[in-house]
Amino acid sequence: MADCERTFIAIKPDGVQRGLVGEIIKRFEQKGFRLVGLKFLQVWEGLNVVKTGRVMLGETNPADSKPGTIRGDFCIQVGRNIIHGSDSVGSAEKEIGLWFQPEELVDYKSCAQNWIYE
Repeated sequence: MADCERTFIAIKPDGVQRGLVGEIIKRFEQKGFRLVGLKFLQVWEGLNVVKTGRVMLGETNPADSKPGTIRGDFCIQVGRNIIHGSDSVGSAEKEIGLWFQPEELVDYKSCAQNWIYE
């Protein structure tokens, strides 16, 4: 897949305690991204996944987040904004490298890929 990138997503303790792990994973899957690494941390892969992932998360301050974003739907305060996402491809590469060895990330083609990408 051309221009494929990866992003690092960490569901924070407040998100885990509130039972939102499945909902967050569901939103990334429904967007068409592939989960290629998971350790209570996630690495998602896809075209423009860093930028799109940040939009899906919402603003750092939940009060500034739109409805339909993860923070807009589930958060009230900055200190409990439940999720972290890489802010650039460079940051994603660094953050992924902190938590995952290359062999811990899987490479596969989803059967849905042809329905998502041209």
